[in-house]
Amino acid sequence: MQHVVVRRTHNLTFLAKGESGHWTAMDGDAESGGDDGAARPKELLLFALGGCTGFDVASILKKKRLDVREFILDIEADTRDELPKVYTEVRLAYRVDGPGIPPEDVLRAIHLSQEKYCSVSAMLRRAFPIHWKAVVNGVEAGAGVEGLTSSRADS
Repeated sequence: MQHVVVRRTHNLTFLAKGESGHWTAMDGDAESGGDDGAARPKELLLFALGGCTGFDVASILKKKRLDVREFILDIEADTRDELPKVYTEVRLAYRVDGPGIPPEDVLRAIHLSQEKYCSVSAMLRRAFPIHWKAVVNGVEAGAGVEGLTSSRADS
């Protein structure tokens, strides 16, 4: 069992601390009565998704001793218009740059993360599809979808 404490500090500003012992701030925008001083709670879901799959892919590529110079995850999410304004679809773009990086190694790392290791992806894809693509040294190397509409379609 995991335990987290969430504490209101002011208006709509909250601090959360888990078993790691680190505090994370959350806040609402000024329009909703917050101070606009931190990330939104729903936004943290996307941070968690990017961090989880990013850690997986980076560690797999590191084990392969690849010279990754830059690794960026661009994440976009669509939200429905009516309340609750839940995410309906997420798109991940894994952008990996470095000399001599085989695109198939990046694709394999993404597949392992999405299918085996990333617990955040596993939980979220039960609620909405997660589309992804890999871009290696500026060239799209492949794409797929995990989740509700699944049956991965690699290019």
